[in-house]
Amino acid sequence: MAPLIEGAAKTQEVEARLLRAVIERESAFLPCAISANGAQGLMQLTPDTAEQLAVRNVFDPKENIDAGAKYLKQLLDKYQGDLKLALGAYHSGPAPGRPIRRQARDYVDSILKKIAE
Repeated sequence: MAPLIEGAAKTQEVEARLLRAVIERESAFLPCAISANGAQGLMQLTPDTAEQLAVRNVFDPKENIDAGAKYLKQLLDKYQGDLKLALGAYHSGPAPGRPIRRQARDYVDSILKKIAE
């Protein structure tokens, strides 16, 4: 899995440790993970996000990681590099003006803690 993460990180110009932390939190590195909300795969892409990113097989590790990294990069660009806002949007959706809910704050904090290790 490391080469897939490293490759996606390099292509999207995001840190590999950030991608690893998101994958760990989202799916515990289980490629077939499905959330109660219908998010799927390693980076827990929602069906809408997967469609938007032209993902053909959301359970294919390479395709899922590549798409998740691309989506995370889009959010980082949208929020001008603000990692907390980008992660909050990755978790909760990028609705404008939405305050970060407690669940999203816990999510963001856990990832920030993981990448600081």
